[in-house]
Parts: sequence; C-alpha cells; structure tokens
Amino acid sequence: MKGSASRRDGALRIRGGSELAGELCVSGSKNAALPEMAAALLTAEPVRLTNVPKVTDTAVMAQILTGLGGRTEGEGSLVLRMGHARGTDVPDELGRRMRATIVLLGALLGRFGQARLPRPGGDDIGARRVEQHLRGLRQMGARIEETATEIVAEVDRLRGVRIVFDLPTVTGTENILLAAVLAEGRTEIFNAAREPHVQDLCLLLAKMGARIEGIGTERLVVDGVRELGGADHTVVADYLEAGTYAIAVAAAGGELRIECSRPEDLSVVLLKLELAGAHVQTGDGWFQVGRRPRTHIKPIDMSTWTFPGFPTDLQAQYMALMTQADGETVISEYVHENRFQHVNQLAKMGAGITVEGRLHAVVHGPCRLRGTELTIPDIRSGAALVIASLCAEGESVLKNAWHVERGYEDMAGKLASVGAQIERIPIDTEIKLSDHTYE
Repeated sequence: MKGSASRRDGALRIRGGSELAGELCVSGSKNAALPEMAAALLTAEPVRLTNVPKVTDTAVMAQILTGLGGRTEGEGSLVLRMGHARGTDVPDELGRRMRATIVLLGALLGRFGQARLPRPGGDDIGARRVEQHLRGLRQMGARIEETATEIVAEVDRLRGVRIVFDLPTVTGTENILLAAVLAEGRTEIFNAAREPHVQDLCLLLAKMGARIEGIGTERLVVDGVRELGGADHTVVADYLEAGTYAIAVAAAGGELRIECSRPEDLSVVLLKLELAGAHVQTGDGWFQVGRRPRTHIKPIDMSTWTFPGFPTDLQAQYMALMTQADGETVISEYVHENRFQHVNQLAKMGAGITVEGRLHAVVHGPCRLRGTELTIPDIRSGAALVIASLCAEGESVLKNAWHVERGYEDMAGKLASVGAQIERIPIDTEIKLSDHTYE
C-alpha cells in the first residue's frame, strides 16, 4: 500500500552477550493459518481454528474476511463464519499488506466464480511470482485480466485439469487446491509444494469434506465435490519459528528445549547445526539445541531448496550464525534470486559478507559484531538481525519492528524468557508503506 501512516512504531533494543537457556513453545504457523482462514470462504458453515498465531498478518486476513461480509470471532482460537459473505473485491489497503492475499483468488473463484484483488507485493525476490497460479487457474477455465495494480478473474464453472508447476510454489499449490476442491472433475497437481503448511491446509480441507490424495507428496490429486462443510482444526506449529530459535541458541550459546514443534520438519536445518558444532536431541514433538562455552562454530556451506530442503525463510538467520564461524561459508539461495536484503544491515555491524551475483554469498568469519542502529527490511531479515544482535558487543536498536511482528508472535517476550536482553521500545516515526512485501 503506497502512502504513509503516522503511527507510534516500535523498535527492538538488544544487548548482546547473553546465552539462552530454558524452554520455548512454538506458536502456530502463520503460513498455514492464512490459507486456512481463506479456506473458510468455501463453506457456509463455521470453521474453527485453534493455535492461530497472534501476529499482524492473521489480523489483516481477519479484517479482509470481515470486509467480504463474513464474521470472525476470537484471537488465537478463531471462529470463521463465512455463510453471509458475498463480497469478491479485496480492499486494496488491506490486500497489499501481505503476499498471502493471493490465496484468496482460488477461494473466491471456488465459492463465487469471481474475484478482484490487488496485485501482491514480493516481486523483488525474483522467482516468487504469480504466473504459475494464474496459468493453472486459466487451465481450469478462469478468465483473468491483469493490470499493474490488480488481478480480476471470473469463471462460469471451474473444471479439473492436469496442472504442472515448473518450480514448486507454496502459494501456487495452495491456490489451486482452494480452487480445485469445489471444481467439476479431477485436478492433478504435479511438482506440488510439500511444506508442512501446505500439508496442513490439505488436512483442513479434508476435514471439510474435500477429497485429496497424495498429501505430502509432489503429486496431489483432488476430486471436486459439490459442497464443503465446517470443521475444527488445530493449526500446525511454525517450523520456521522453531528453526529461528534453534539457530539463535547455536549462535548465542546455551541450551534451549523447543516444544510444540516436530523435529522432522527441520531435518536439514538440525543437521547443519550439528555439523556446525551444536548438539541436538530430538523427541516426539520437541527438540533441544545447545552449544557449550568455548565450542567454536564451524563454517558449513548451505544451499536453500524447497521442502524438505533447507528453507529459504531460514537463510538469513543461518547467515547471521555463520558470521561467528571460524572460516568462510558459502550460502547459495536457489529459491529466490534476490534474497540477500539483510547483508547490508549485517555489514553495518561489522560482518564481512561478499555477495556474488544473484545466488551466492560468502561469509568471511569469524566476524566481530558491534551493536548499532539498524533498519529491518522484512520478516526473516529481522530475525537474522535479532540473532546477530544477540552475538554483538554492546547494544543494538532494530527499527521497523513491525516487520518481525508480522510473522513472529511475541519474539521479544519469548527470547527474554530464556535469558536474552531484549525489549520492545516505542518510537515516534512516519512509516512509509510499500507495495512490496517478502511473504
């Protein structure tokens, strides 16, 4: 959303040097909750979601659904009543605040046969585009017009087809799923995304009466049904939040038991942390990560990839960890071509990082980081700057804390509870809101 909003914004003030110790319970996944909230549009019956993270993006999605004529009740535990929803125009001022708005396209076409929504942000990071979504929906019979600012679509009746993605796309898979469950006939999705939040959306849709085969695989088969019903569902834990805290304790030192999160969702991340010198224990719905005093961090190269590979949404945090490693680390970003927005801010702290082209960065560790004033450019970069600040000498002030609050429920409170010297402080500022977001 272009323009400005005068508000009392917040910053994160962090003093480095403290180890982390204790237990943390991971919140529900924002990336699961948002499409699951959109799925409530597909039925006139109530959908009840528990373990919904209390973050800015879920609040914005609730406002959008209310604006479309539905009712949303609660926070954390939500009841979504979309029986009286009739609107198909997503308000610009809300729709441009987050990339996940795009999943409303499939849901609105599935329920009403028409949709208008603002073009989502996020084009800054290259391959994260909407062309695959639109191509799939057009194959299903939708007529779609695009302008520089909006997407307008309509359809007489969605029909099942064979859809092949050239690259796995999370929101693209979710969009086609939301469109296919009420479509006529069978839809096959090849090269589908397999992330935990995609699987969780499938489980909710199945509870609502959808017929989906191949959940968790790269081939999803959806047989359309005439109608869907309500359902009760617990949102899956946020493996990206869990991974962020696992990387944080590996960087700062100490011992953290991370509850409410499946270690199998982070197999590659935990392997990298072990190779780097952390010790890891896993159990049923929990894992523990620690690094003992005087245990040096080893430089371990990393390449991002789609699930079950190393998540792109943890690349920035891993880079912050590798600034403390004894030697050079090569980090390759193969999911998005332009996702090194955090490098300039880390450099202000003293990190030695060389970006080579669009896909690779070399971290020249170990780096002596010093606290300073920084500006958070997006959610995951914000998490990386928090981790770097925990390792830095002195005090850091991270402005634009609202980015972090879009994706992490009470990060400052959770980290403070395990020993970090971190607090949220108010700042009077004029916030410039951009068309572009990163999630």
